[in-house]
Amino acid sequence: MAGALKGRSLGIAVLLVWGLIKLPIETGLTARFINARLGSYKITASLRQQAGQAGFIAALGGLRAAVADLLFIRAHIAWQQRVEYGRMKLYFDICTTLQPRREMFWDMASWHMAYNGAAYVEQSEPDPYIRDRQMKEYYKLGEDYLLRAVENCPDSWSLYDRLGALYRDKFRDPCKASAAFARASERPGRLDYTRRLSAYYLAECPGHEREAYDKLLALYHESEKEWLPTLLEKIQILERKLGIPKEERVYIPEKKRLPPD
Repeated sequence: MAGALKGRSLGIAVLLVWGLIKLPIETGLTARFINARLGSYKITASLRQQAGQAGFIAALGGLRAAVADLLFIRAHIAWQQRVEYGRMKLYFDICTTLQPRREMFWDMASWHMAYNGAAYVEQSEPDPYIRDRQMKEYYKLGEDYLLRAVENCPDSWSLYDRLGALYRDKFRDPCKASAAFARASERPGRLDYTRRLSAYYLAECPGHEREAYDKLLALYHESEKEWLPTLLEKIQILERKLGIPKEERVYIPEKKRLPPD
């Protein structure tokens, strides 16, 4: 019995000594790990409160990505089974904080809030005033996710594209939509339609008619592949608004023309 107690005491002592030796080493390694994985991003006290002690400890080690993936799945389950948007937002806030470079996390968080959340309110809230206010709140949540997304993933054309679509579909703001699509068109790997959409929505932005006309004309003269009905119609509308002389206007077949001036 005495031998067992002595052995146990010795084992505890060894663990304590090893822990004292290991702690500063792990602290240095953890700091370098965080700097390498997170860059300039800093984990805040709010993250500790949201993720809980176990999640926060995991965030400082190699399980950060796994915790983020798990919470992302939990967010999807909360939507699929119980439509709990408050809980979903909590999960999305944590997983985007843990993995700020994961484009999909930001994209899905914004989509669930601005589109699914707003649609849920539209279908379930009978009071038109409350319904309108709450839907706009969900739009703002979606916008907030995407604005933070492009800060953390500045080279992502797809996130700027999503932001442009959000301004177009939910905010009905062609000026902001045009600006977001323009930013998307400047990013590596972007699809060419982003440049086209930027010009299209600039044509609907008050005070930017001349700038939009020049961009649309550039597309028109670039290639016949750009001679889409939307492009031709917007050129013709702007020619009328800007008072472009008829002899200087772009030729458009009669079937594409608007009613005579």
